[in-house]
Amino acid sequence: MSGKRAALLALLTAGLVVGVIAVASGSPGSGFTSTLIGRGQSGHVTIVQHKGNDIVTTQNHDDPGGFTGWHSHPGLAVVALQAGQVTLYSEPVGGGRCSAHTYSAGEVFLERPNDEENVVNTGGVPAIAAVTFFNVPHGGAAFIDRPDPGDCPG
Repeated sequence: MSGKRAALLALLTAGLVVGVIAVASGSPGSGFTSTLIGRGQSGHVTIVQHKGNDIVTTQNHDDPGGFTGWHSHPGLAVVALQAGQVTLYSEPVGGGRCSAHTYSAGEVFLERPNDEENVVNTGGVPAIAAVTFFNVPHGGAAFIDRPDPGDCPG
């Protein structure tokens, strides 16, 4: 009886191993590629996406010394900086306290919909960022030009 149990246990174990290997290997794809355009570390972020609005993803390039110009977004923008260094100058729409934060490649930062921002490449190499914009009106612009607030150095 003990020999039969050992044989049964060995058979079950072998079946389990084969099953795990089959699941782990998955099915091969065909005609599919995936290109990473951004990755970075971030803290806790909660995003509410309203029904009917678009989500837009872009890859932005900013030459050394270049800048976006003052702007805002209709919803939250999540920026994953892939290369370079940028300084984000920001203040609330309609005026308020100006802030400046510098980010380097591998970091993630947010541009909030109630802020006016100017992103300046403060490094010596092109800055490249993957940006995902949430709550863009369907078919509308993710980037809204704003006048220079005049009291923020960016």
